[in-house]
Amino acid sequence: MDIQNIRAFLMIAETGSFSRAAEKLFITQPAISKRIATLEFSLDCQLFDRLGKNVQLTQTGEALIPGYQRILAEMDEAQRIISTLRTQVSGHLRFGTSHHIGLHRLPPVLRQYTKQFPQVELDIQFMDSEQAGALILHGDIELALITLPDTIDKPLTTIPVWSDPMECVVANDHLLAKQKTVTRKQLSEHGVLIQSHSTHTRDIIDRALKLDAETKIIMESNYLETIKAMIQNGLGWGVLPESMIDNTLHRLKIKDVKMERHLGLLLHASRTLSSAANALLETLKNTG
Repeated sequence: MDIQNIRAFLMIAETGSFSRAAEKLFITQPAISKRIATLEFSLDCQLFDRLGKNVQLTQTGEALIPGYQRILAEMDEAQRIISTLRTQVSGHLRFGTSHHIGLHRLPPVLRQYTKQFPQVELDIQFMDSEQAGALILHGDIELALITLPDTIDKPLTTIPVWSDPMECVVANDHLLAKQKTVTRKQLSEHGVLIQSHSTHTRDIIDRALKLDAETKIIMESNYLETIKAMIQNGLGWGVLPESMIDNTLHRLKIKDVKMERHLGLLLHASRTLSSAANALLETLKNTG
């Protein structure tokens, strides 16, 4: 049922005239007559009696007024809510993030976001990047900040935010730290502390360093802070993002090896984002 037809009906009922109602609605009299004819046809009943120049509501017309007034009031309230959501960022935002991003990338973003949008209630869930897609597909979270895969299947889509170069590192007193340059063969002679299989980061490392079944793996973990601590204590070499490398570690120079991953947003391409989620996207663009 066309809302404009209902508005025309209520205006005629209020003014008692097709012509005056047309003037108030800024349309022509033939146009308002057509709207009433369409409404009457859809209801299969007459709403007004035309008595010469006078117009009177029929019994059915009288009965419809309260209901139609409620419909218009609800439509106006819906428009008000939509307008408020466009201009006011509030509500509940549930999103996922990896531990690395949560520790090393997200804090300054969230500091700016919560300062600018204090009415948003955040629900941040830490998870492996590989888990995020399933949760987004099921609607459990609205978006995720993760290590982005090289390819993604629809209906998921990605938005890169940060480039994250990675380097091979050892403890400062490790044997490899004495070498000006290190070969892949020399790496293979020492144990490695490395990210878990089936992760995007591990795929990048395996391709770059050509790791195989002969690689001496001391430990696999998705927690980079744990890997860093083990490397610092001289248990082996590993690969860490530049953002985590400090003076407690020695960077290994390996010819023709460059490792870089991309961090960013994982989204459902068909989902309409909330005002809170859109505001986070804008904040990431400004701080990423």
